[in-house]
Amino acid sequence: MASGVVGEEVRNKQVILKDYVSGFPKESDMQVINGTMKLKLQEGSHGIVVKNLYLSCDPYMRIRMTRVEGPNVITSYTPGFPLTGFGVAKVLDSGHPNFKKGDLIWGTTSWEEYSLITELEGLIKIEHTDVPLSYYTGILGMPGLTAYAGFYEVCSPKKGEYVFISAASGAVGQLVGQFAKLMGCYVVGSAGSKEKVDLLRNKFGFDEAFNYKEETDLDGALKRYFAEGIDIYFENVGGKMLDAVLLNMRDHGRIAVCGMVSQYNLAQPEGVQNLMCLIFKRIHMDGFAFFDYYNVYPKLLDVVLPYIREGKIKYVEDIAEGLESGPAALVGLYSGHNVGKQVVLIARE
Repeated sequence: MASGVVGEEVRNKQVILKDYVSGFPKESDMQVINGTMKLKLQEGSHGIVVKNLYLSCDPYMRIRMTRVEGPNVITSYTPGFPLTGFGVAKVLDSGHPNFKKGDLIWGTTSWEEYSLITELEGLIKIEHTDVPLSYYTGILGMPGLTAYAGFYEVCSPKKGEYVFISAASGAVGQLVGQFAKLMGCYVVGSAGSKEKVDLLRNKFGFDEAFNYKEETDLDGALKRYFAEGIDIYFENVGGKMLDAVLLNMRDHGRIAVCGMVSQYNLAQPEGVQNLMCLIFKRIHMDGFAFFDYYNVYPKLLDVVLPYIREGKIKYVEDIAEGLESGPAALVGLYSGHNVGKQVVLIARE
């Protein structure tokens, strides 16, 4: 992925959003263009210039492709400008005391070869490089923190509890399931293909797994696997799955609402019919976002790094090579094309 150098400037390939999207996103909603980028900061800048190495494809990015009205924790992308998202990058120049040339970082960056980052809050320096750098887009990045905080902090799990995870083979779900198994819980996951169901059972060690696309009665499917009900539901899907789960929750169950990918491409979100179960069963249902839990990131590293090194946690990535492959990789998330955490490799360190 060479770039033509002209003085202090380099060619800077970018992926821009052409216009706001309705319905399922298409590759043609994005465009790969060539810009230029100065690799030296202007005098007095407190930002950093980075070379992007890995970019993360995450389901929430679909929401940002739509015009988001009013106050919201998620802001819209701006048509004509590069997408932004989580990534791993190498610092080329720094005007900030917390970062120096050569540092590796993870956090929010742009979908381009080189970026000037001026908002440094949430950028984290990578200290442990004995694991693949791409892991900082996943198990050691935002998805890992989401899984850790959602399961341990939101769900307050106990050994022996019954845990159900939807979209269980994705970046977050595969981790939640393994955290639950390591704690001694009974774990069932749903996914959208035989390959993914096999992965849940054979690679990640789930007790059971099923293909939701083959189930005409989700309530019946859940009763098949949870005869005594569900203590913890890690919610990634929403819609009909959430409705079925509510009927199968146990008294004082907990639901961590991480995402609702079934709703992201709908012009009119589906309603949920069984919310009265929250009252009758005294269910605790919490929406949460990873950025409220940056304070537990050191705990995540303390727990997960040894698990990775000892082989107690498996992590599956789906890596697309080259910035040009980014639009297809991102769009593929919404049809379940990816197997594991979807990552785009821009450049090797």
